[in-house]
Amino acid sequence: MWGWFGGGTGAQKRKDAPKKAILDLRQQLDMLQKRERHLENQMSKQDDIARENISSNKTAARNALKRKKQLEHSLEQTTSTISMLEQQIYSIESANINQETLLAMKNAGAAMKQIHGKMNMDEVDKTMEQLREQHELSEEIGTAITSMPMTDPIDEDELESQLAALEQENLDEKMLKTGTVPVADSLNRLPAGPNGELKRASKAPVEEEDEEAELAKLQAEMAM
Repeated sequence: MWGWFGGGTGAQKRKDAPKKAILDLRQQLDMLQKRERHLENQMSKQDDIARENISSNKTAARNALKRKKQLEHSLEQTTSTISMLEQQIYSIESANINQETLLAMKNAGAAMKQIHGKMNMDEVDKTMEQLREQHELSEEIGTAITSMPMTDPIDEDELESQLAALEQENLDEKMLKTGTVPVADSLNRLPAGPNGELKRASKAPVEEEDEEAELAKLQAEMAM
């Protein structure tokens, strides 16, 4: 459909026109640069001919210098044309770059307009507020999780009792190693023999009292 109205084809032609113009100019420039080198070579040859015949054949030398002058004129024209073509190529390339840059900027502007079409500052503020709320909620959850005790509270009194027992045990071990025995343990650490005798001596009066009580009880029963 675009082809019938020339829309698509025309736009493509306009886009390709700078490239085609630059290509044609470069081809022409290449041809002129070859002609420039050819003219320089011909001038060098005519100069050699003039030098060779300057003494023996002045007419030939004069004709060689004349041809050299003609070649110099053609060379000047060719060099001028080359310079003009190079300037044209530079101008077209710069204009094409500017056009492409402007088109890219227009496309970027249209893309940004399309992206921002459904966006406004109210939506942005609302979204940022939601993000802040969720962040605060996450912080509160993290604080609650880390502050919750995972075990039962420790009984400080029981802990102090265990600590005191350990200290006493450690003290007893040190005294045993140094040979010093606490007073509380001295009675329990007496020799076995004497200790047994003391215990038997203390038990004897008790046994005698029991025997006398039983004897008195028996006498009373016999009297009845």
